[in-house]
Amino acid sequence: MGDFPTALDATDHKTPSLSERFEALEREREQSWPAEALTINRDQRSLLVREHDLSKGAAVGDRFPDATLTRLDGTLLQYPSADRGPSVLIFFRFAGCPACNIALPFYRDHLFPELKRRNIELLAISPQPIHLLRDISDKHHLPFTVASDERLSLARKLGITYRYDEPSRRSAVEKGIDPLTLNGTDTWVLPKPAVYVVDHEKTIIFRDVSPDWMERTETAPILKAVADFTQYYD
Repeated sequence: MGDFPTALDATDHKTPSLSERFEALEREREQSWPAEALTINRDQRSLLVREHDLSKGAAVGDRFPDATLTRLDGTLLQYPSADRGPSVLIFFRFAGCPACNIALPFYRDHLFPELKRRNIELLAISPQPIHLLRDISDKHHLPFTVASDERLSLARKLGITYRYDEPSRRSAVEKGIDPLTLNGTDTWVLPKPAVYVVDHEKTIIFRDVSPDWMERTETAPILKAVADFTQYYD
């Protein structure tokens, strides 16, 4: 199966939303995946939705936690820092994640241009080692910074990590997947997809975390959060 849903009608002049693209991907999976694999995938996502709890994570109004990220060229990025302006941070799972290969190009086309116009930085963050993480940036010619959150240090501070359930872990092992290729550790842990908007004072002004990785933040609420605070600085 490819990274993109073939069920989308290329002749439709209306740009499909992220949710519509994921719905198309889900329909394709229903037709192409074995029933057992589909059940394992859905059961894991349903479990994450049921157990979702952000009570211990950094919330709107909190200062964004300090972190050291690694850019794809191997250089370190200290975030947030005194010389950084407002930012939008997108957390995603890993380069081979089909849903991430839908979301990041979508943000490239429908979020990045407006952020660039407003001089707001866009960062896409995954715990995957950079030699593997480069694939998604190169494949989609992403014009914004993609960085590795090594050992999920930042994701853990934010309280947005999840652990593979046992059926998902067994399925991944059967496919030859090793956690080292996902997050650089020996633990089956990944970040939940999330979007944070951080203002000039390094305060979180918007947070949206998706326990189901087939649901991602649409651009409209992100841009609204950006507009609400940048109007005071324009």
